[in-house]
Amino acid sequence: MRRPPAMLRATELDAMRLRWKGESLATTNDGKPASATGEGALPRNVRILGLTSLLNDTASEMIFPLLPTFLLSVLGGNRFYLGVIEGAADTTASLLKLWSGGRSDQLGRRKAFVVFGYVVATLSRPFIGLTTAPWQLLVLRFGDRVGKGVRTAPRDALIADSTPSALRGRAFGFHRAMDHLGAALGPLIATLFLWLRPGELRTLFLLSVVPGVLVVLLIVFRLHEPASASPPQERLRLSLTPFDRNFRRYLLALVVFTLGNSSDAFLLVRAGELGVPTAQLPLLWCVFHIVKSTGNLYLGRAVDRSGPRRFILFGWLVYASVYVAFGYATAAWHAWALFLCYALFYGLTEPAEKALVANLVASERKGLAFGWFNFAIGVATLPASLLFGAIYQAYGPAAAFGLGALLAGAAAVLLVGVRETPRRGIDVA
Repeated sequence: MRRPPAMLRATELDAMRLRWKGESLATTNDGKPASATGEGALPRNVRILGLTSLLNDTASEMIFPLLPTFLLSVLGGNRFYLGVIEGAADTTASLLKLWSGGRSDQLGRRKAFVVFGYVVATLSRPFIGLTTAPWQLLVLRFGDRVGKGVRTAPRDALIADSTPSALRGRAFGFHRAMDHLGAALGPLIATLFLWLRPGELRTLFLLSVVPGVLVVLLIVFRLHEPASASPPQERLRLSLTPFDRNFRRYLLALVVFTLGNSSDAFLLVRAGELGVPTAQLPLLWCVFHIVKSTGNLYLGRAVDRSGPRRFILFGWLVYASVYVAFGYATAAWHAWALFLCYALFYGLTEPAEKALVANLVASERKGLAFGWFNFAIGVATLPASLLFGAIYQAYGPAAAFGLGALLAGAAAVLLVGVRETPRRGIDVA
């Protein structure tokens, strides 16, 4: 007997939606729909954006592990100026993420924002090799983060648009895994280059344009615009009004956590203080990102099975423990061990944080929701880095890292009050 439409299963609705988009519903080896099991092939857009992130982070991380040394030793800056540069750059990016996410909802299009963001970043990074003063580095990092700000929320929403709800943890985990794999390859390339041509930091920075150009070509010619929910008809308002108290509490927890989560550049500074040679910093950064990539790839699958909130809670507790240990470490091998433990925090939280955003909001608001998610993190980044840098300079590492651990614990308490309300079936767009 034929079932009426009201009795269709969620997985059948997934199949209907994907066929309407011109895609097919992925299946597992035993023939079950992937949306029911969390297995199967990831959508093409997710794979393309993963490769894009791999190449882009290869370019970015050829530079980033060496920026603290370049600023302090070559350009004559100090730790406080490092906090200003990283904090201002990330805060600028966060403001743009909020606008671009909401605007992509309103237009019903995401790809143009992604293309523009990667083009700006590709043009900004190589010129770091030509800087002669700290303020010039600030300007170029600002440009790089403008590109990141424009592309990030629309890209995350595009991943959610392209992926069935039961695959979201895996999809975001795969994307972050590719991102971190690129972040591992970049330092490897930098290490090999500096081994062959010691001290030529400026030339290395200029060469970062090569993977950047490949990124632009890939997204222009291979990424497609998925069908999405009907865009909101009202004028764009960057407001929390469309979201419930549950989502707002989640954002508050993120802000509190981020106030204690300064730029990872300070961890590289700490590693140098503990005796890790400058020539080994790119290698340390590489190993760190390999572990992050592996963690995201495998733990993203677990998020789909167990729900994202518990992974975030556990990850924040791991973070607090690692930060306390960084404050009291005394040897170079401590830095290596703690960087590996710190990578576990990323694997636990990165797929889970974005999956929870997608689960808590309606389909037509995903761009704005990811904009607020990134804004909540970024608006606290500047004061976090400034505060951490000032305390580090005045009172030493134990006080600075201890404050970060304390705020992570407070954020975990707030997160306990967030109810997981994953949206299944038809709300997977």
